[in-house]
Amino acid sequence: MRYVIYYLAAVSLIGAAVCIYDKLAAPRGWRRVPERTLFFWALIGGGPGVYLTMLLIRHKTLHRSFMLGIPAIMIFQAVIIIAIYNIMYSRGLL
Repeated sequence: MRYVIYYLAAVSLIGAAVCIYDKLAAPRGWRRVPERTLFFWALIGGGPGVYLTMLLIRHKTLHRSFMLGIPAIMIFQAVIIIAIYNIMYSRGLL
């Protein structure tokens, strides 16, 4: 379980860093991060880091796909985790 928490923290930090880089790249003319990359980091578990960073630095907050999509991904992941936990608990695996 400890490694799962480390993993989620790591992908959240990486997702946050990618979001910050994209925010810095916009006014400087640097190469931008594709939107699907930000969604990728959210999908593999970095949703909290990506979403919180987007809110804190006001990056892509006007994009409805991000403001609804990232929380939807996190809710879907939470439902899956709860379902897996309940199945394992009911079978005595926990």
